[in-house]
Amino acid sequence: MKLKLANAVRLLLLVVLTAPLGIHFVTEHVNAGWQTASREPVGLAPEPEQTPEAIIQVYGARAYGWRGYFGIHTWIAVKPSLARTYTVYEVIGWYLRRGGSAVSIHQQQPDRRWFGNMPILLAEKRGDGVDALIERIEEAALSYPYAREYTMWPGPNSNTFTAWIARAVPELALDLPPTAIGKDYLGNSMTAVAPSGGGWQWSLFGLLGVIVSEVEGFEINLLGLTFGFSHSPVAIKLPLIGRIDLSAQDRFAISAQQ
Repeated sequence: MKLKLANAVRLLLLVVLTAPLGIHFVTEHVNAGWQTASREPVGLAPEPEQTPEAIIQVYGARAYGWRGYFGIHTWIAVKPSLARTYTVYEVIGWYLRRGGSAVSIHQQQPDRRWFGNMPILLAEKRGDGVDALIERIEEAALSYPYAREYTMWPGPNSNTFTAWIARAVPELALDLPPTAIGKDYLGNSMTAVAPSGGGWQWSLFGLLGVIVSEVEGFEINLLGLTFGFSHSPVAIKLPLIGRIDLSAQDRFAISAQQ
């Protein structure tokens, strides 16, 4: 037991020390211009013409450029029953430069790379009852209170928007990863349900806070950086790195849900 614990500590230290190098490989094309960075789909979304059932998918990908070392961008895609296209909901900060809303609602491929970076599927709902959830996602997106605001850190940003939707639709049981900086931003409020839609959260402008939830487990937010652990699966949560899965016997793995 002591040997296993010592090995776990050594592995954790190794991961922390080598995290910047690892993230460098995760953030593909960081030196390429955003105009030429890939936006190709990667095959995570079912073809709508061949999938009549309703679908909700939540995605995350490392942010573009140097910001990807610290966090991810998240978005939500929906396809009602029998629909032949997906609708993607997300917040994009540069839309405000055009004098409009930061909230983007467009019909497009949901699983495209985020300017070169590979998307990860964070949550999915399919089948019976999902059409009703899609209607609630639409309502929540249209009532997002920070549509005319965007601040990369500590929020409101794209992850604040995804957390807002998840609170409104707790059936998603969305556990946003610790790299989703901005998920804890509550504006002038200091308490709310956790981003998963259950449990409890206290936050001071997204800079200092605590989450206790069956979905998220226990998290501490310090200056936008998240530290914590969850029990299903057993994992620890760290800034920059993401979620480290401890549930697999005799091995430890960094979760793909960074």
